[in-house]
Amino acid sequence: MSGNENGSSQRDVVIVGAGPAGLTAALLLAEKGWHPIVLEADPRYVGGISRTVEYKGYHFDIGGHRFFSKSREVEDFWTRVLPEEMLLRPRKSRIFYRGGFFSYPLKPVEALLRLGPVESAACMLSFAHARARPIEDPQNFEDWVRNQFGRRLYEIFFKHYTEKVWGMKCSEISADWAAQRIKSLSLGTAVLEAMKASLPGRKGTTGRDQVHTTLIDEFRYPRKGPGQLWDACTEKVKALGGEVRMGARVTRMVRADDVWTVHYEQDGREAALSAQHVITSASIRDIVGSIDPAPAPALLEAAKGLRYRDFLTVALMVRDRDAFDDNWIYIQEPYVKVGRIQNFKAWSPEMVPDAGTACYGLEYFCFEGDGLWNSSDAELIALAKKELGQLGLGRAEDVFDGCVVRQPKAYPVYDDAYARHVATVRDVVERDLPGLHLVGRNGMHRYNNQDHSMMTAMLTVENIVSGVAKYDPWRVNQDATYIEAGTHGEEALIEAGGRAVPRATGA
Repeated sequence: MSGNENGSSQRDVVIVGAGPAGLTAALLLAEKGWHPIVLEADPRYVGGISRTVEYKGYHFDIGGHRFFSKSREVEDFWTRVLPEEMLLRPRKSRIFYRGGFFSYPLKPVEALLRLGPVESAACMLSFAHARARPIEDPQNFEDWVRNQFGRRLYEIFFKHYTEKVWGMKCSEISADWAAQRIKSLSLGTAVLEAMKASLPGRKGTTGRDQVHTTLIDEFRYPRKGPGQLWDACTEKVKALGGEVRMGARVTRMVRADDVWTVHYEQDGREAALSAQHVITSASIRDIVGSIDPAPAPALLEAAKGLRYRDFLTVALMVRDRDAFDDNWIYIQEPYVKVGRIQNFKAWSPEMVPDAGTACYGLEYFCFEGDGLWNSSDAELIALAKKELGQLGLGRAEDVFDGCVVRQPKAYPVYDDAYARHVATVRDVVERDLPGLHLVGRNGMHRYNNQDHSMMTAMLTVENIVSGVAKYDPWRVNQDATYIEAGTHGEEALIEAGGRAVPRATGA
C-alpha cells in the first residue's frame, strides 16, 4: 500500500465497509497521518444502511437516520464533515392503531379517550398483576415487557409490531433487545402515565421526566439525506491521502507473520492488500467465513449461528395531498404487511424535486430469499400502493412512480443464542486474531444506532494509534442508562478503568 499493493506500511490500515463506522475510522486515521484504504462492496453508494438512494431526483433514506447523539465527539464529527448542510428538523412520529393515530409518545388525554375507560382499566389491572407476580429473571422479550408493563399493554403495543419486524415470536427474542432498545421508554409507560394522571389527586409526569430514549423534539439532518454526509466524509478521506475503493468485495483474509492480507474482487479482477490492522464492519458471519486458514471450529460455529433480519423499502412517488407530515409512522395494524412508513419530504423538503409531490417509503421486514424478498419490483410496488390505500394514508391513483431497495442484513437478530455466539467470537478474535478489529452494527452483531457505530470506530482508532488497547468498543451501547434524550453532544467519551464509554445519564 502507500503506492505498493504488495507491501505493508506500519501506518497502513485496511477497512472493510464504507458505512458510518468504516468511514469514521478512515477519516480519523487519515487526519492522524495514517493511510487507510476502505473496501466497499457496493459499486455506487457509501454509507451502508445510512446511505441515501437517488431515483429520478428523489432521495430516500434506508430506514430513517436522525443525526442526534449524546456524544460530543460524534456531534463534532458531523459538524466538521458537513458544516453548512445540516438542517435542524422537527421530530414527529406517530403510531397507526385501530384505524387512527396515536401520538408517540402517547399523550395522557388522547390515550384515555382512544383506549377508552374499559381498556384503560384492564391495562391497569394487568399492570398491577405483573408487578405483584413478576416473572423471575426474564430471558425473552415477551416476559421482559410483560414484567414492565403488564400483558395487556404488551399485546396492544408490542407483540404484533415486534413479531412483524423480527419474523419470530416474542418469546424467541432475547430480553437483551428489550433492555437495550426500550430501556426507560415504552408505549406502555406513556399509557400508564395517562392512566395515573386520570386518578384523583395524581398529576401526569411533566418536563424532562417525560423524555425517554428516542423521544427527542428535533434533530439535525443533511439537506439531501444521510448519504450526503458520508459522501463528504469520503471526499475528505481521499483529500488526506486515504482511499475508498467501490465495488470491492472481500473474498479472503490471510494472516501470517503479524500481517493481514486482504484479498478482494473489483471490476472482475482480483487484488490484495496487506496491513497489520484490519477494521471491519461487515457481518461477523461473512468475515469469519473469509479467514484463511479456517479459524478455530468454535469461532466458525459461533459465526454461523448468528442470524440477521433483512428488509426492503418500497419508495412511492405520489401527488402530495398532505396526508401526514410525520417523519415516519409505525403501523400496528395486522391486516397489512407494511411495518413502518417514512415520509422523506418531512425529513427534508429537498429530498423531493417537486414541491407538489411527496415520497413515501413503505418498509417491509423479511428474510432474504423469502416470498416478499423474491417478489418482483412490480409486485412490491403494487402491494405498497394497495396497502397505502387500505390504511387510508394515500390513494393508489396518486402514485405515479415507485422504486424498490432491498437491504440484506439490516438488523442483527437477538435470539436466545446470540449472546453466547457473540461472546465466543469476541474471545477468539481478541485472543487468536490480533490486528482484526470488529466495529459497527454487523461487525459486532449489535443493534447500534449510527452514532453508536461511529463511537466503536472512534475507540478502535485510538487503540490502533496509541498501540495500547486501553478502550473497550464493546462497552458502547451496552449500558441501558445511555439514552438519546437531552442536549446534543452533552456527554463526552470518558476513560474509566482503562475503557472509554458513553457517560451514563446523570453521571
